[in-house]
Amino acid sequence: MTAIWKESGFVEGDPWVVETEDRKAGEGERALIPFADIIENGIDGNEAVGVVLDPFDDPIRLAPYLDRIVLVALTFPAFNDGRAFSQATLLRERLGYGGELRAIGDVLIDPLVHMLRCGFDSFAVTNETALRRLAEGRLPAVTRYYQPSARPADAVPGYSWRRKASA
Repeated sequence: MTAIWKESGFVEGDPWVVETEDRKAGEGERALIPFADIIENGIDGNEAVGVVLDPFDDPIRLAPYLDRIVLVALTFPAFNDGRAFSQATLLRERLGYGGELRAIGDVLIDPLVHMLRCGFDSFAVTNETALRRLAEGRLPAVTRYYQPSARPADAVPGYSWRRKASA
């Protein structure tokens, strides 16, 4: 079972489908277009589309089409493949993409909070543990970060190991 999750909770009736040999978009559903198809053929008309990027796809090549792409699905083929983190950051920060970023593939609960910081909006979750913890509202807590993020972070107090200026 795949469920779409956003920070507001699980999404019912999401129309986007990653087509496979076994799964095709049905009535009322919209197929996510493979990256290679968009690069090779462009986007016909003015219709808003969704696209799937695999880890080796270069998001910069989508720049001419980003105004018509409403959803970019970034693939996590395995838990130890983090290239989609870089793709998301590139789309948000360098290309200024404001549409929906969705994590698909091996989406686990522990890195999900980091995915949010990189600019992901939605997650196609199949992992049973992740589904259960999201249903219970149990996201992992990470309160200190060393890296910048694509979305604003809450201000946190200084690090305990830093010297404090005297008043």
